[in-house]
Parts: sequence; C-alpha cells; structure tokens
Amino acid sequence: MLVIRRLMRKVVKVQNSFLFIGSIAMILFASYLVVAVEKETFPTFFDALWWVMTTVTTVGYGDYFPVSVEGRLIALFLYIFGIGLIGIVIGKVVDSFSSFRIKREEGKIVFKEKDHYIIIGWSQKAKFAVNEIVKTMPSAEILIIDNLDKAPLLEENVHFLKGHASETEVLEKANIKQAKAVLIFADDKITDGQLNDGRTLLIASAIESFAPNVHTVVEVMEEAHIKNFVHVKVNEFIISNETISSLFVRSAFHEGMSKLYGQLLRRSVGEDLFHIPTSPDWKTYKDAFNALLEAGATLVADRDDLSINRSLHKEIPADAKLFAICDESTYQKLIQKIS
Repeated sequence: MLVIRRLMRKVVKVQNSFLFIGSIAMILFASYLVVAVEKETFPTFFDALWWVMTTVTTVGYGDYFPVSVEGRLIALFLYIFGIGLIGIVIGKVVDSFSSFRIKREEGKIVFKEKDHYIIIGWSQKAKFAVNEIVKTMPSAEILIIDNLDKAPLLEENVHFLKGHASETEVLEKANIKQAKAVLIFADDKITDGQLNDGRTLLIASAIESFAPNVHTVVEVMEEAHIKNFVHVKVNEFIISNETISSLFVRSAFHEGMSKLYGQLLRRSVGEDLFHIPTSPDWKTYKDAFNALLEAGATLVADRDDLSINRSLHKEIPADAKLFAICDESTYQKLIQKIS
C-alpha cells in the first residue's frame, strides 16, 4: 500500500494534459485487452469500453464482468490503479472549475471576448449602467475594471478585472482594443471634483495612448474641466454635477420635466430615443421625417444636431446618424422595414 500511495502522490504532480491523455489511453487499451481475452463476454469494443468506464468510475453495474483469469487480472489492475487515476483526473477537473470561479471573483482574468463594453470605476451609477446595458442588449459582454478585492457583480456575461485602468497591463488584459465602448465613471470616494476629474483624465489618457480608436464616454464632475481633455480623444462627456442640478431647476420651473427626461433616459419607461438607420429611399431630412412620422416615430436629431426640423430641405449626408423618439414596438417595425 505504501508503494501505491507514493505512486499516486507522484501522479498528482503530473501535468494535467499528460494525465488526461494517459487516462484516455489506459481506458482504451484496457478495453482492447478485454475484448482480446474475452471475446464471448465482450462481443464488441463498445461493450468493453462500457465495462471499463463503469469499473473505474463506479463499482460496476454487474451487466458485464470478466470470467477468465486474464480478464480478472485486467479488472484487478483497474481496481487498484484505474479507479485511483480516474479519481485524480476528476479531482483535477473539479479543482479547475473551482480555480476558474475563484479567479473570476478575484478579477485575475485575461478577457478575450470582442465587441464588449468596459465599465471603469464601480459605483451605484456603474451598477445602473450595467443593468441598462443588459436590458438594452441581453447578449452584450460587460467587463468591470476596478481595484476592489472581489467582483462587485458576476453574471454569465458580466466579468470583473482587478487593477488600475491607467496601467497598460490592465488595459491589455481587458482586450480594450477590441472593445465596443468604454465608460469611465467618476470615483464616488473622491469628494473633490478637481481630483476626481484628474483621475478620470489620467485613465482617459492611458486609454487614448493604448487604444485610440475605442469609443470612450467619460463622466466629468465639473464642465470647466472638459477643456483639459482636449488632447485626449474622448468621444462623449457626461457632466455629472451640472446635469443633475440643471434637471432639478428645470423640474422646479416646469412641472413634469423630470418625467420627460426619465422616459428618454430609461428604456423600460414610456417612449425612448432610438438610433434609426438611414433608408436608401430617404434623400432629404424631410423624406426621413415624413416616413418616420407615418410609422409613429418623431425624428429629432442627426447626431447632436437638434435643429434638423428647420433644415428639412437639406440632403442627408452619408455619415448621418439619425435619432427618433418612439416606443419599442414601433422601433422594431421600423428596423424590419428599413432592413
């Protein structure tokens, strides 16, 4: 028994790939030997394979069993070595799954998916952003980057990478060059707006240096700091403090304003703002406006230009990005019709 125990200890240290290949080879070779020595008991190779598998993984079902001395010697070998070897293999598999789960929780991963959404900086706002992405596109892959000890949220398509987003190694692990978009949130723990925006600027600069073509959306605490981002190719800014304050004041002056903003910002409530692909039949903004109005949607903007209702006679440029207000069902019908 001491010899067997020592042998098993050495087997445990063997590389997983070699161990798996050796286990498969042992099972196939044992099946071949059983067929060779007991053709009548095991008429086919599959029958022998079935018996070997039930022997090394359980105590056997009794539907097949060797009757010759040679067959029983093979069975003894499987009892002594085969069961132990397969037990080690199963243990390795279980350990691998457990290790993978722990690595996911601790953020020790290398993300290899493409067209994913990266959220930098975990906060309540970031949590709402994750929920909004999932509601809008349930199949989207989301990667959270933060220096937390454990993942703040883990789902099938929500992942966590621990580290500082300003470090190239972390950005490389996040596969940021292949990302669909990056959302940089302000740090709730930093109360000084200048320091907070300084942190954001550092991260945005690192991203620009490493992945200049990725679409980047940044939360800025103070509008006056946007000029400091001029050398960084940030695609869009969300001004946190000013936006909330402006909404408060407008709601105080005009009752119902907050509900209007709420409908446009939350996909689950009322009408929503949708990107509408241009149709080949639309030559001017008026063509698009009338076609959308007939379908139950209202054309409101081309990118950030909200004045197109005063420019309906103008031709729609090739790079136009039209936005309209409508409900989900109308949007789906429009997409089917245009495509």
